[in-house]
Amino acid sequence: ITFATDEIGWYAVQVCANDIATTGAAPLWFLATLLLPDEHATADLARVIFTQIGAACRDLGVAVVGGHTEVTYGLDRPIVVGCMLGEVAPERLVRTGGAQPGDAILLTKGAPVEAAAIIAREKRRELSAHFPEAFLNRAAAFLHTPGISVVRDAAVAMGVGGVTSMHDPTEGGVVTALWELAEASRCRVEVSLYGDAELWLPEAAALCRFFGLDPACAIASGALLLTVSPARFPAMLDAYALAGIPVFHLGQMAAGPITVCDTARGVLARPLVDEIARLF
Repeated sequence: ITFATDEIGWYAVQVCANDIATTGAAPLWFLATLLLPDEHATADLARVIFTQIGAACRDLGVAVVGGHTEVTYGLDRPIVVGCMLGEVAPERLVRTGGAQPGDAILLTKGAPVEAAAIIAREKRRELSAHFPEAFLNRAAAFLHTPGISVVRDAAVAMGVGGVTSMHDPTEGGVVTALWELAEASRCRVEVSLYGDAELWLPEAAALCRFFGLDPACAIASGALLLTVSPARFPAMLDAYALAGIPVFHLGQMAAGPITVCDTARGVLARPLVDEIARLF
């Protein structure tokens, strides 16, 4: 975790747990390596970050089983490197490359949740002259509400069945995640991103617009990207509605060249870097 500094320990646990959950597994054990900048390293800073890690792990029922801490020269901010382990029955393992032509492509919650939280927290002073305090507080709280965890989102999907792949959009946002889905599944991805305004959370869209960023290519932890067999598609929508988790039907997998095609913009270029990186 490099973009976030405020609540970096919480971020690390959630993002690693997401990687486990998207395989259909339960996250159970966590290890953390904490690298502290030499000019700002204090015992209090280390204590705060590990307190965040401990609290996040307790919330998820995860045990902290190891790690490492050191002072590192050349850093201007703390860095947390996390490793999460989990368990899943072999027959329930979900792979990113399992999608098939005809499968529906869904995204939960909307996007980009994490980008909004990072921008509101890291650029607060600059933004305060242009946005109301309540707006910035709400965006900063996206870390917890709607939250960057997709553990529950994945559990709902696994309860329905018919899941052929799951992925959590992180660096590079939804567009990069779709490219990774296409490449892993060796299919064409056909979606409508830029024609669906409801997909983009209003606070996230406004903050990205202010800095000239494309929300579709900004770090988007908090949303679960999944593909579902046509037979289980209606039941999946019902399950998410019952769980109170917003879900968007982006499009479908198709046979053909490995590419990501948007109905409004045609073939989408794969982002070289995350949009957020332009701010740091």
